[in-house]
Amino acid sequence: MRIMHTLFSRGFAGTERATAEMCNACAGEHEVTLVLQKRHRASNGVSIRDHLDDRVRVIEVSRWFPAWGLARAIRDHRPEIIHTHLRKSTRLVARLKPRCPTIATLHMWVNGPQFLEMDGLIVIAQWQKRDLERYRGRIFDINESLIPTPKVEAEQRYHLRELAGAGETEFLIGGVGRLAKSKGFDTLIRAFEQAAIPDTKLVIIGDGRERKRLEKLAQSDSAGKIRFLGFRPDAKAFYQAFDLFVSPSRSEPLGRVLFEAIDAGTPVLATATQGPSEILVRYPGTLVPIDDVDAMSAALRSLATQRPARKDHDLSAYHLENVVRETLRAYRELIEARGNAPAA
Repeated sequence: MRIMHTLFSRGFAGTERATAEMCNACAGEHEVTLVLQKRHRASNGVSIRDHLDDRVRVIEVSRWFPAWGLARAIRDHRPEIIHTHLRKSTRLVARLKPRCPTIATLHMWVNGPQFLEMDGLIVIAQWQKRDLERYRGRIFDINESLIPTPKVEAEQRYHLRELAGAGETEFLIGGVGRLAKSKGFDTLIRAFEQAAIPDTKLVIIGDGRERKRLEKLAQSDSAGKIRFLGFRPDAKAFYQAFDLFVSPSRSEPLGRVLFEAIDAGTPVLATATQGPSEILVRYPGTLVPIDDVDAMSAALRSLATQRPARKDHDLSAYHLENVVRETLRAYRELIEARGNAPAA
């Protein structure tokens, strides 16, 4: 099957990780192309390109005339299906009206009419369907993908905690994500400082435009209990070093980081945003209201006192191989609906 993905974002966060995983997983048996804008690296230099298998063909188009470059890529490589990610690339594909079927993953919400012009939509959370009452295409319920992280050895766990500034007996609270206002790390910092829990450290892993502001906010931490580690390619390993993972987002369509924490067996505290409100019904965790410093502070104190045990959970429904199988099935269904048999 000739599969084309389009993604015109920068950096490497949840959407980029999911797209890279799907491209890589399909590239062994299918002809996979990913179309990016030339300006795909974030200010810290990270990009999806660094996480792609060599078998994935990458086409970079001009940021000034992306439609022209995308149209040429479609004409030259004749995809049987185009899979779009996020608003900009979906808008351009909708405008070009290619002959092959199109499908978009709703990594967030329907934030533009272009999504409703796709032949198919992949929803990764049930709440997303509220925006699809007038949609006439095909809706596919397909989970967010997860590649389980191998268990870290005791020595590595000690090293990760050391990098986070925590000793073996201290309670280590971790946050992972893009440092943007929507992720609410300022709420977490304020709640942590207000909680004033003895023998407890907070580490935040990730980078973004809010980093300097967050570091300034944490300057009152004279005891050095808050540490920023920036972007780390080994971020997933840190979940096994945390005693508690916190997702303080103001908006979180699903929350890939929650699945990574649950996969590590780490107790979870999250704000009652869209995705976590669904996830923490199926898996154990604590929810607090959005932007409520007092409630989060109280929850941090309670969980640090309880020190809940790590637990194993069955996340096989989210494992990449199962998500890939469901996605390929969706591709074939859309291609066959157009009257063309997909390539093997």
